[in-house]
Amino acid sequence: MKGYLWTGGPGSPASEAPPADGRLAPWEAIAVDAVGNVIEFWGFKRNQGRVWALLYLRGEPLTAGEIERELDLSKGGVSMLLRDLERWGVIQRVRLPQDTVWRYGAENDLVRMVTHVIEEREAGFVARIRADLAEARRLAETQSGLPPDRLQRLEKMATLAEHVERALRLFIKTSRLDVSGVLSVFRDEATGARRGSK
Repeated sequence: MKGYLWTGGPGSPASEAPPADGRLAPWEAIAVDAVGNVIEFWGFKRNQGRVWALLYLRGEPLTAGEIERELDLSKGGVSMLLRDLERWGVIQRVRLPQDTVWRYGAENDLVRMVTHVIEEREAGFVARIRADLAEARRLAETQSGLPPDRLQRLEKMATLAEHVERALRLFIKTSRLDVSGVLSVFRDEATGARRGSK
């Protein structure tokens, strides 16, 4: 399991120090870092979560320069983070009538935000896994002398990937996550193992 460095909590420097000019208040720093830690745990960049959390907490669009100052990030780093987050649909670029620069606001509909990310990243990833497993099965079927139980296990892996992709596609369409098909693959495996041990 991937770990992460915990940077918040009572007694930590972030929770005790007073906010500097243009920097986060202690409560904001803890909340922003907490979201960054969760995002990193899920395999994204920690600062992607921190940028989104800052924009969501503020509830108003900020410029790239303001994000740089608030999170103490480089100009180039913020530019890349904003590009990724905008592509996934979790932030929007806006320009206020009196402004000459772009500002960035967070997607406030959390279900829609998760849906965008799953559609952009997870669903494509699972589709690639399914394609790889299909190729593995094609090659396995051409190998002579392969024990039937190995081919069956490969079939189960392919079935699991198919159910995961189906569940993700359903979630993208309906915001409902149905993992019954995924669980049935594991139940079948466990039932078969119990039968074999008797």
